[in-house]
Amino acid sequence: MIHSADIREWRNRDVIDPKGRKIGALEAVYVDTTTDAPAMATVRTGLPTRHRLVFVPLDEATLGPGYVKVAHGRGLVRKAPSMGMDDVLPVEREEEVFKHYERPYERGTGSGRRLARR
Repeated sequence: MIHSADIREWRNRDVIDPKGRKIGALEAVYVDTTTDAPAMATVRTGLPTRHRLVFVPLDEATLGPGYVKVAHGRGLVRKAPSMGMDDVLPVEREEEVFKHYERPYERGTGSGRRLARR
């Protein structure tokens, strides 16, 4: 599990799947607004001129020297809901991200946003 204090340190590090295959680079961490615990990360994937950000859960992530290993395979992550490099995930699309990984989804409190970028 990535702890809040580690978030800035691991930005731009390689994100790898359980088999050690590179998925992309960690762009940002999103915390669960109800617990303030790291919940998802965006991973920069694609060709240099066509980068996009895909979401991956961090619940079973482990840290290594220069990488973050996630519990999901590269193929599943690369097919996850994505957004452009300068985009913000609309609250209406949060449920889509959770469903892709077969995770339960409940709207957050206040603004209804479940994920907040850190």
